[in-house]
Amino acid sequence: MFCSGCGQALAPGQPVCPQCGRPLAPIAPPVPGFEYQLAGYAGKIRILGYLWIAYAILMFVLGIAGLTFARAFLNGAFGHWSHGPLPPDWVLPMALHFAWLFIVGRAALCFVAGWGLLEHSNWGRVMAIVVAVLNVIHIPFGTALSIATFVILLGWRNNVLYEQL
Repeated sequence: MFCSGCGQALAPGQPVCPQCGRPLAPIAPPVPGFEYQLAGYAGKIRILGYLWIAYAILMFVLGIAGLTFARAFLNGAFGHWSHGPLPPDWVLPMALHFAWLFIVGRAALCFVAGWGLLEHSNWGRVMAIVVAVLNVIHIPFGTALSIATFVILLGWRNNVLYEQL
């Protein structure tokens, strides 16, 4: 260590220079580096991946429960519900099959996005952003998870950190 005024060599721990009497600047603690930021970001990505997988399972289970209730309701388990003309017999089962495909497809997309984030793949990041856009209107969990995904994955700094994982 050297004095910034006269260039005299100094011993560690000296408060002033013995030659010119200039006080020494305190040693600044080291600033967390890129590795520290990368480790923190990797933890956020891991949690986000697990949240997308948990959301996929939750939406699948709730969808199955809703379809079970709808099938029971439409089959008359809760009494007669229509006083007007009924649609053709093929319309309601077809609507239930479409709803089943929609629920399975949405749960599969959420699961794949979470898995891709856990693998730190580039397609996983893109898939998570697309799934976040699709689920932003599913209040409250889909909206919260979508906003968290946008905050964690979008932006130049986050793009650089994700590429380093």
